[in-house]
Amino acid sequence: VQLQASGGGLVQAGGSLRLSCVGSGTWDAYAIAWFRQAPGKEREGISCIGKTGHYIYYADSMKGRFIISRDNSKNTVYLQMDDLKPEDTAVYYCAADLGIGALCSLNSKGMDFWGEGTLVTVSS
Repeated sequence: VQLQASGGGLVQAGGSLRLSCVGSGTWDAYAIAWFRQAPGKEREGISCIGKTGHYIYYADSMKGRFIISRDNSKNTVYLQMDDLKPEDTAVYYCAADLGIGALCSLNSKGMDFWGEGTLVTVSS
């Protein structure tokens, strides 16, 4: 499967963005996860969603301001980000995981495919 993340941009603190991850292939066979990597920092997991959309997981530090969803009819997973802060500035990536059944994981080493990232810049 091929993935493409989009929707990043420049936003002021307190603003919102919705990222999209569009895929090809057998899209509904994959759990999808969002990660981000800020300059000089390690990649961190944000949230993931199971292949049917029924299972959702958020990293503890990401709960409350981020909402993940998917529309398999459009081969798309979304990440709604609200009340953005300067520390949310990063490149955001989506990734696909085939071998997780109906669940999902934020284990980056378990991802089968990665999309190119989309840059989110939050100004203060």
